Amino acid sequence: MYKRILLKLSGEQLAGAHEFGVDPEIARFLADEIKSVASTGAQIAVVVGGGNMVRGAEVAGNGIRRVTADQMGMLSGLINAMALTDIFESEGLATRCLSSVFVEQLAESFSYRLAEKHLQNGRVLLIAGGMARPYFSHDTAAVSLALELDCEVVLKSTKVDGVYDKDPARHDDAVKLTSLTLAEAAANEHIRVMDRAALGLAAEQHKPILIFDAFTPGNLARVVKGEKIGTLLK
Repeated sequence: MYKRILLKLSGEQLAGAHEFGVDPEIARFLADEIKSVASTGAQIAVVVGGGNMVRGAEVAGNGIRRVTADQMGMLSGLINAMALTDIFESEGLATRCLSSVFVEQLAESFSYRLAEKHLQNGRVLLIAGGMARPYFSHDTAAVSLALELDCEVVLKSTKVDGVYDKDPARHDDAVKLTSLTLAEAAANEHIRVMDRAALGLAAEQHKPILIFDAFTPGNLARVVKGEKIGTLLK
């Protein structure tokens, strides 16, 4: 059983049935799933992207600099983290929002010692702002934070139940892979579950990443208990 995990969620997943923003029903579902894991004593940090609002690389151009576009993406992730923090708390889940971008009126500033204190006190952490630097994705931030906080594994939630040798939405003969190395995942152009920088950092530091569907009820608890779900990259 894992004792400390980092859960990476995409902004698109938070939108649920909507094209934009945060679906409260999705957030409440996540609160229940995380609560079941927290009740076992496991410590949980969460990083959520901002793709349901702004994708930095996609809005760059037409006068918007890439640096500014990436900063807009960081703030989108912060908005998501703020929303999840309130909804998690309303569901009885002790939660704190920390931001790597300096926004003292909105969230606590991230530091290793503060994050460690919150985790040891049994609070769920929502860590926002990515790496606070342009050209780094929330995926890369998730791996970096997992290393900094000594999380045992990065749990990356995707729309499918693991990694396939090709896109299962386009190919009926796609085969699910139960495990592969991080180097293999980074080298295979058909595997796009995380960006190459995130996979490379995880490979260099030997930090395993589990790709799974967090929106199947009970999956998060099963993963934390060590059941073989999804695809393990190590």
